[in-house]
Amino acid sequence: MTIQEASERYQIPMHILREYESWGLCGAVKKVMGDWQYDDTDLERLSTIMTLHDIGFTTEEVEVYMRLLLEGEPSGAQRLRMLEEKRSAALDEIHFKEHQLQRLDYLRHEIRRSHRRTGGIEA
Repeated sequence: MTIQEASERYQIPMHILREYESWGLCGAVKKVMGDWQYDDTDLERLSTIMTLHDIGFTTEEVEVYMRLLLEGEPSGAQRLRMLEEKRSAALDEIHFKEHQLQRLDYLRHEIRRSHRRTGGIEA
């Protein structure tokens, strides 16, 4: 299937497909009349790329991860470390947001308490 067909059928943005091609990771992809032809292996890799982008990997991190993936099992520990670091960063962000919500709720509580004391309308 061509780049355009892959983009439309699997909802893969063209810039992702172009990244994939530029990295030279598409070993089984052949050029036919000037167009890349994707096979099932490429589509599996592209699915992984989309997942990595969705979970917050930068383009550079995706490329490193995918190159490691092609190395196979020997790179498993390194790939796991990359995922653990991304997970840890996501948890840090969640905890920060939880702290923000607690402070926001405290301020809302203070306003409502003040309104109740003064007879104001509760928001």
